[in-house]
Amino acid sequence: MLAKRVAQLDASGIRKVFDLAGKLVNPVNLSIGQPHFAVPEAIQQTAIQAIQEGHNRYTLTQGTNELREAIGEKLNQEFGPAERKILVTSGVSGGLLLGFMCLLDPGDEVIIPDPYFVMYKSLIELVGARPVLINTYPDFGMHVDDIGRAISKRTRAIVVNSPSNPTGAVYGQSELEKVADLAAKKDLVLISDEIYNEFCYDEPYVSVAEIYKKTLLLRGFSKTYAMTGWRLGYAAGPTELIEKMTMVQQYTFVCAPSMVQWAGITALQTDMSKEVEDYRRKRDLVYEGLREVFEVRKPGGAFYIFPRAPEDKAEKFVQRAIEKNVLIIPGEVFSSRNSHFRISYAAEDEVLSRGIETLCGLAG
Repeated sequence: MLAKRVAQLDASGIRKVFDLAGKLVNPVNLSIGQPHFAVPEAIQQTAIQAIQEGHNRYTLTQGTNELREAIGEKLNQEFGPAERKILVTSGVSGGLLLGFMCLLDPGDEVIIPDPYFVMYKSLIELVGARPVLINTYPDFGMHVDDIGRAISKRTRAIVVNSPSNPTGAVYGQSELEKVADLAAKKDLVLISDEIYNEFCYDEPYVSVAEIYKKTLLLRGFSKTYAMTGWRLGYAAGPTELIEKMTMVQQYTFVCAPSMVQWAGITALQTDMSKEVEDYRRKRDLVYEGLREVFEVRKPGGAFYIFPRAPEDKAEKFVQRAIEKNVLIIPGEVFSSRNSHFRISYAAEDEVLSRGIETLCGLAG
């Protein structure tokens, strides 16, 4: 009865942990990939006002002119003035699906650094293409030589996710330039998922979009402004690609939620530096609490850390943690390996401290 394209789909491992969380009493939840702070009041009030003023109907498929102009101004400030085509999407996930649908034919290949955000592999397979995983252990960097060896005649794109989910790795200027040079030689598209771009702690953030023109830039409002349930993102890139993505959106998502688009304008004007600085501090708290017991790299961004499990048996370790009421995500959700596990430090300090104590005790 079902189509072949969905035959191999299974519920995300993250969703399974979310479901499990609902069955536990007061768990130490270090699994949730969303900010623990509230949507800023000004953003909330803009959405309420938009609803009250009647902004509840369809917008232009590509998004309201006002929001696209605000996004364009932000990108001009960051990258310098340029002619950019912008599409407002239903979250970065919506942008990913549209991008893959417009770039990939059945049998095409996309290179993904492993570990990777869980959605990449499934969406690529859903459109009939093939994900090619590149091992980035143990430093979680973009290993250009390995990427180069993996490129074939069917390769169409390389996914870049910086800061990374699940590792928190951040790619610097030199690393991105090497990836861009390789993509240029092979005439490939770079798909840059930058949903965590504001959460960069140790160095100025660098986007590959300012290095390589043939980049599909994907950003959103979910993580920076805690608007995870509001489903608002945007894509910017080559005109031909964005125009086709807009056409596909007409037949799928139609448009991003109207009132949320108005709130997005306020969000772009909202200073979140206090929240980012708080997450930098939490990063340090968690890293310092784990590093004496676990093999772990200090993440440069996002709000995740990806320690190595004792004896490389993450599934066993995660199960023991859950038995102690601590929720973490096994590495196999994000990787071809199951040697590590993901912690989200988007939580109160007291929760983090309890989680660290329990995990270190289990590993000791």
